[in-house]
Amino acid sequence: MNANKHINNSPQAVGALSRRQAAILQQAREIGYVSVADLAHRYEVTSQSIRRDLDHISKLQLLQRVHGGGVICGGVANLGYQARRNLATQAKRRIGRAVAAMIPNHSSLFINIGTTTEEVARQLTAHSGLLVITNNVNVINILYPCKGIEVVTASGIVRREDGGIVGDAAALFAAQYKVDYAVIGASAVDMEGALLDYDYREVRVTHEIISNSREVILAADAMKFDRRAPVRIGSIGQVHYLVTDSKPPRQFLRACRDHSIQIKIAPDGAGD
Repeated sequence: MNANKHINNSPQAVGALSRRQAAILQQAREIGYVSVADLAHRYEVTSQSIRRDLDHISKLQLLQRVHGGGVICGGVANLGYQARRNLATQAKRRIGRAVAAMIPNHSSLFINIGTTTEEVARQLTAHSGLLVITNNVNVINILYPCKGIEVVTASGIVRREDGGIVGDAAALFAAQYKVDYAVIGASAVDMEGALLDYDYREVRVTHEIISNSREVILAADAMKFDRRAPVRIGSIGQVHYLVTDSKPPRQFLRACRDHSIQIKIAPDGAGD
């Protein structure tokens, strides 16, 4: 995949689509993501036909191909929050359960910004004796009603689009703590093991979260291996565990082995 590819919105490119391909593109623009399986069912065609459609739309730079489907996303701007919530929902639920199972009661942890880390928070609501420090307004809303969990929130700029608390004040806040676990997400993970995001203000906070945690858990669905983002959070060597939903690409596995990273594949479960 070309990391420098940008989405093309020209009428000429759109005019080169078939009626079904145009409808697929419109659906992707509305919800941010389309899956091969859902499209094949919707249009009553084979998965191979849908993959050819997506490949054609992608070649026109109207869509970015990812594992199992396609997204509307350029190389330098993230998807909107609601669109991100629609991506890989079952995978995120599985990852959330797997990560929550790794967090013992009566421990302290950071949870940073991201729709996958928010799913981890949902799976932690039955825990007891937790101290959760977060720069994610959505995590606060999930956990503050829980009697067994004390929530501490960062100060800083609240990003209107997704409720992330970012900036220097949030980074300085995170630096005051030393916790048992960090649960972090990333917008993209490249094959050499770089963890990537879009907002340098968010990355500054994540640096402190990683530096001030005894064990770091990266929660990332397989789609993150197909995406690109311009700002470097750090490297896989700074992580102790990767929890994902399927086996990562071979090149990335080599990077994990080089740094002795433990990889956990979230199992299927009831309700997915």
